Amino acid sequence: MKKSLLIITALFSFGIVSAQQINESELEQVRQGFMGTTSDIALQNILTNDANIKNNAVNHSNIGKIDHYFKYRVGVKGITDQESSGRCWMFTSMNVLRPSVMEQFNLTNFDFSHNYCYFWDIFEKSNLFLENIIATADRAMDDRDVTFYFQSPVGDGGVWNLFYNIAEKYGVVPKSVMPETAHSNNTSQMVRIINERLRAGGYNLRESIAAGKKEKAIQNDKIVILKDIYRILALCLGEPPTEFAWRYKDKDGNIKTLKTTPLEFYKSIVEEDYNPSHYIMVMNDPTREYYKIYEIQNYRNTIEGINWVYLNLPNEEIKASALASIKNNEAMYVSCDVGKQSDYKSGILDVNNYDYESLLGVSLQMDKKARILTRQSGSSHAMTLIGCDTDENDVPTKWEFENSWGAGSGNGGYLTFTDEWFDEYLFRIVLHRNYLSEKAIQALDSEPIMLPAWDYMF
Repeated sequence: MKKSLLIITALFSFGIVSAQQINESELEQVRQGFMGTTSDIALQNILTNDANIKNNAVNHSNIGKIDHYFKYRVGVKGITDQESSGRCWMFTSMNVLRPSVMEQFNLTNFDFSHNYCYFWDIFEKSNLFLENIIATADRAMDDRDVTFYFQSPVGDGGVWNLFYNIAEKYGVVPKSVMPETAHSNNTSQMVRIINERLRAGGYNLRESIAAGKKEKAIQNDKIVILKDIYRILALCLGEPPTEFAWRYKDKDGNIKTLKTTPLEFYKSIVEEDYNPSHYIMVMNDPTREYYKIYEIQNYRNTIEGINWVYLNLPNEEIKASALASIKNNEAMYVSCDVGKQSDYKSGILDVNNYDYESLLGVSLQMDKKARILTRQSGSSHAMTLIGCDTDENDVPTKWEFENSWGAGSGNGGYLTFTDEWFDEYLFRIVLHRNYLSEKAIQALDSEPIMLPAWDYMF
C-alpha cells in the first residue's frame, strides 16, 4: 500500500476527513448554482449598486403589523443616552432604579452620574487585571488565561453584577454631582491608552516575579501602575467626590439640598433586599442544562466582588416571571442580541423584519443553540424591560425595552419586540426571586457550575 493511501486510511480511522481542494468538476457545479436567470440578473444589478443589503431585505408584508401599545407597562419617565460608550449595562442597572428615586424625592425627572460609576469600574477592573497577572505569573505567555487577560485588560462592557459591586463599594451620585465628560461619552481613546499602560505594567510585573522580586515589592509596583491609571481617569473624567451637596427642585417647586456621601445616598435609595440573594440573573442558554446555576470564573470588576452568576431557565419560565414583575410595576435589567432583525427607525424587533433568504436565494436557518455555539448570536446590549402586551388569554404577544441610545432612537427611545423575537434573541434578565416558580427557586440552592471567562457564551 502506498504511503499516501496509508495516511488517508489512518485519518479516516480516527474520524478525520483529509482536506480536499476544489476541482474543475466541483467548481462547475458551484457555477451552475448561480443560473443567471432574469431574476438573478435583476438582483445582481440591485445589489452591486447598493451596499445596504439590509434595506433591500426589508419584508414589506410585515410593515404595519406591530404597534407600540401595551396592556401592562412599568411607570418610567425619561430616556438616557450612553453616547459612544459600551456602558449599556451600567445605564440599564441605574434605569431600573430611577423610577423609585423620582418617587422618593418627588421629582419629575432624575438621572444618575454614570461617569462616577464608570470611573470606579475602570479603576477596579485595572486592579483586577494586575492581580490576575500576578496570580498567573508562573504560566507561559501563551497560556489561555494569560492570553485572555492581556487581550483586553479593561473595557466598557459588563453585566449587572459589576454595577452591584461598584455601587456597594463606592455608592452612586446624581448626574449633576459628577456630569459626563467628552471621554465618558466617547471612551475609546482613553481606554486604549489605559490598556497600553496596563499591558506594559502587567508584563513588567511578570518579569519582576520571574526575577525573584518579593511579594511586598510587587504590590508596591502595582500601586505605582494604579496611580497612573487613577491619573488618566481623573484627567479625562474628573475626580469622583467623597461627599457632595445635591441641590434639586421637586414637583411642588420646592428647592432642596441633600448633603451626604455617595455610599449613604446609594443605601438610601435601594431596598434592603437589593442584593444577589434576592435579585437573580436568569438566562436562556439552550446549550446547557436548565434549572442549573452557572458561574463565570473571574467575571467581576472588584477583587472582593461577586462573579457573574446565573440560573439557566427555559423561555416560558422566564416570560412568566418577567410578566409578573411588570404587572407589579417593577422594571428589569435585560440583555439581548439587539442587532438581529432590528428596525431601529420604527423601533420594532421582529424575526420577520428582514427576509435575506428570499433576497439572496440562500438558506440561513439555525436554531438558537446553533447560533450560540457558532458565535453567530450572543448578548450584545443591555436594556430595561418595562412593558408587555398580551392576547385575550393573557399570553404575551410583544414586549417593550427602554433603551439608552437617546430619545431620537427607535420609538422615542423605546423598542418594541415580539414574543417570537424574545425566544430567539433575548438572553438574560435580572428579577426578584419572588417572581420565580418553586422549581426555579429550589434550583437556586444548587452548587454553581464554574465556566471560564472565555467561554463561548461570554
